[in-house]
Amino acid sequence: MIRVVELTYYPVKGCAGVPAEDAVLTPAGLAHDRSFMVVSEEGVFRSQRRDPRLALIRPEVGAGGLLTLRAPGAEPVGIDVDTSAARREVDLFGKPYRGIDQGATAAGWLSEVLGAPSRLVRVPPEHDRVTDGRTPGTSGYADSCALHLLSRSSLDLLNARLAERGAAPLPMNRFRPNLVVDGWDEPHVEDRARRVVVGGAELGYAKLAIRCAVTMVDQESAARDGPEPLRTLAGYRRAAEGGVAFGVKFAVLRPGKLSVGDEVVVGSWGVSEL
Repeated sequence: MIRVVELTYYPVKGCAGVPAEDAVLTPAGLAHDRSFMVVSEEGVFRSQRRDPRLALIRPEVGAGGLLTLRAPGAEPVGIDVDTSAARREVDLFGKPYRGIDQGATAAGWLSEVLGAPSRLVRVPPEHDRVTDGRTPGTSGYADSCALHLLSRSSLDLLNARLAERGAAPLPMNRFRPNLVVDGWDEPHVEDRARRVVVGGAELGYAKLAIRCAVTMVDQESAARDGPEPLRTLAGYRRAAEGGVAFGVKFAVLRPGKLSVGDEVVVGSWGVSEL
């Protein structure tokens, strides 16, 4: 039986994830996932690609709209989330969106931790982003689609190939998935899943997850640890459109509640697009 074994949401894009036993899946992904984003003073998003210290920031979404940020060597800061302030322009991969600036306290704390002038913005309620892929959907400030799924068997194969090169195995958090599933004997079965029912929700396949340099950042220390895993993935996971693929992105067809232990039922299959 195929089951969910990990659920993780990432309240602040690029920062540490929050593991959960239960989560609400909204049309834009797991509740609170990538609903905040760190940007430069000019509004351009910050990513671990250039700011690996984002990995050290551990957000916590509390009751009553409180966001707490923690990082080594810094006092925690609590932010009363503002959803009504004036909108500002933000830039995500060169595309214009809007964000609600969360004020000077958050900006000062982030600037100190990251060593660069930074602001924190939140997705506005009227955010109407349309994501790409075979099944269109929406998301907050995620790179693309609402949900990223990866199987343990796919990571097991990668770690076996890394071992052949004398490289150390990598943890799942290098790939920052929302859903980790277990039970498939073969790796990369998720590539072929087109309609998936899990818990009270239904997902539609959007596209393969093309990996970037963030996978070379140790999520515990923020140290860049390249060239792996991209070097090894390039040997057997090259995508036709370029880059290397590892994991799958899904759009949300039916929102619902998800829990660790939920059965994953694939309603329809297709051919891998690798």
